[in-house]
Amino acid sequence: MGRKATLLGTLVVAVAGGLGGAAAYDEFIKSDGDATVVQQAPLSASSQPSNESTGDGALTPAEIYEKTSPGVVLVNALVTEQVDSPFGQQEQQGESTGTGFVVSKDGFIVTNAHVVQGAKEATVQFGADKAIDAKVQGIDVNSDLAVLKVDPDAHDLEPLDLGTAKRLKVGDPVVAIGNPYGLDRTLTTGVVSALARKIDGLNGFKITNVIQTDAAINKGNSGGPLLDAQGKVIGVNSQIQTENGGNVGIGFAVPVDKVEQVLPTLKAGKEVQVAFLGVTTVPIDKKIAKVVKIGKGLLVVSVKEGSPADKSGLKAGDSGVTFELGGGSVDLGGDVIVSVDGETFATAEELATYIGGKKVGDTVKVDYEREGDRKSVDVKLGNRPTTVTAP
Repeated sequence: MGRKATLLGTLVVAVAGGLGGAAAYDEFIKSDGDATVVQQAPLSASSQPSNESTGDGALTPAEIYEKTSPGVVLVNALVTEQVDSPFGQQEQQGESTGTGFVVSKDGFIVTNAHVVQGAKEATVQFGADKAIDAKVQGIDVNSDLAVLKVDPDAHDLEPLDLGTAKRLKVGDPVVAIGNPYGLDRTLTTGVVSALARKIDGLNGFKITNVIQTDAAINKGNSGGPLLDAQGKVIGVNSQIQTENGGNVGIGFAVPVDKVEQVLPTLKAGKEVQVAFLGVTTVPIDKKIAKVVKIGKGLLVVSVKEGSPADKSGLKAGDSGVTFELGGGSVDLGGDVIVSVDGETFATAEELATYIGGKKVGDTVKVDYEREGDRKSVDVKLGNRPTTVTAP
């Protein structure tokens, strides 16, 4: 089996009518009464935790755990969704389990959207304490983030400090705390393995600027904090790359800066809107440049029907001149985006990040080339669709 990204929530499924369940997520952990043995990946030499504080404000893993673990919770959600079956639409029900962490004294808790999406009921549990009811306050499928609300008087809440991922460097030490396989408040250590990774959101669009770590994270870690050496949250653990569903030292966390961006909207129970242009592009490399006769820019390979880009007249290629790329072929006759608002972009991700930083309804100026002619058009950005569909 090839490697694939796996969501980290644990979901035990039961289907109304006794039918076999279709997977709501990539994989399930099904309870069969047997004990689960969890093996932590050995730490590399660069990620071995120190027994002493460094004096520069860095804490030991033990100090980080003591400081932050009281604010980490086990999330349980009773989820229901409609699935196809030989007998028509059937309800699929089950219990989804993950992790969350407190972000404010007034009862708000952050977790992953895939842990609580479709939840009719939810609870959170602080260590060995009794579970308390939680309301799903808001969900953002774009970033796979969600906010829960609990009664602030039901428990002595200890919010975690939010940091930033903007100053992270590869090799920086990190700590993950979560509930892998239901083992509450488990700590693992590692380093930042890479930056600016991409993972799939729940709506099929990419989540960008994701943190990669070798800290051991497994199913049940979804929604838990990834912490820096000062014990501040720098990311929300969301997915792993794996062949067999277990940890192989490749985990991904949504950056905390995205949390801070969507948190006010989710607290208010409102929909998170993401500005949308509606194009798929590839960067002009040397081989493509020889054909399109332009040295740099982003080649438009598809335009979503009805999108702002479509309405503005931007076009993908239909020349029949193709180039093999990533196991497929792209038509080289499309428009080439030279700049947006005067900003140039080396990758499609850079363009997506720029557009994502705008607001729905904003107007951007797109400069592009078509068949050797330089053109310009003002495009009013729309709201990103809830799901990816073919252009």
